[in-house]
Amino acid sequence: MKALVYTGKNSLAYQDMADPVLAEGDALVRIESAGICGSDMHAYHGTDERRPAPLILGHEAAGVVVQGPLSGKRVTINPLVTCGACAYCKSGKDNLCPKRQIISMPPRQGSFADLVAMPVHNLVEVPDHVTSDQAALAEPIACGWHTVRLCRDVLGAQADGASALILGGGAIGVGAALSCFAQGITNVTLIEPNDMRRDFINAHCNITALASAEGLSPEFDLCVDGVGYPATRATASAMVRPGGVIGHIGLGASEGGLDIRRMTLQEITFIGTYTYTAEDFRQTAQAIFEGRLGALDWMDVRPLETGAEAFADIDAARVSSPKIILKPNV
Repeated sequence: MKALVYTGKNSLAYQDMADPVLAEGDALVRIESAGICGSDMHAYHGTDERRPAPLILGHEAAGVVVQGPLSGKRVTINPLVTCGACAYCKSGKDNLCPKRQIISMPPRQGSFADLVAMPVHNLVEVPDHVTSDQAALAEPIACGWHTVRLCRDVLGAQADGASALILGGGAIGVGAALSCFAQGITNVTLIEPNDMRRDFINAHCNITALASAEGLSPEFDLCVDGVGYPATRATASAMVRPGGVIGHIGLGASEGGLDIRRMTLQEITFIGTYTYTAEDFRQTAQAIFEGRLGALDWMDVRPLETGAEAFADIDAARVSSPKIILKPNV
């Protein structure tokens, strides 16, 4: 098969790779759409030790099953593979499974390829009216869906009519904003400093996007940091109201930014969130299928063979849309 392979810092090659080998219970999926994630960019920059070169990146994907269970079905892929037997898995917190694996991290190759092997229970069937490009957004949006759900749990009855501040206009931030809408939180403001991307979000995503939080009242019930740098954490901890909650998804940098004294004195809840549960993924996919997350037409779609250029464009901030979708087999 052909694949886009991370070969070293800031280096990708479109080349031949061996076809995946199926384990018991696996299905072989021919990839139709695969999104570039921020974590793929961290690997590309050589800053993610969990993703050493050479490696096929990519974990946001949809396609058609060509071998094994569900053969012939269109599916979206939950890339998080868990053991199903530990206390976390049995309690519905399978994203915390100590044996978890994800495609695009060894030993599992990613979805920037013609083919991917996945356990059949990680596949969700896609109805005919949903495109593979839209279905591939289930994974990044599920991250925001999971975070908003956890924040709502903290707020309890106060979640109805809550206000939300979302930091970051990539797919994680946009997905979190759309997840707020779908989960009944309609007072949503998004912060995106990049002029080109902010203009795109305001024009195409039905979300109010501002350049900064300057001038806003620090009274948001919940803040979602979809970036994870000191500056965004500082904004989140300054803008959330007393008794509010911060949902932290971003993995930009590991330290700095939180105002721990204010969070302590004002009893602000901080939740670090990792991916999503299998149930979150199914709920997100269903919300896509039912149209509750909007038109989902805000992707920049390109052939997989031009993937190296797409990574370079993201790196140089030349991309206005929140998500680039790469398409093998075209």
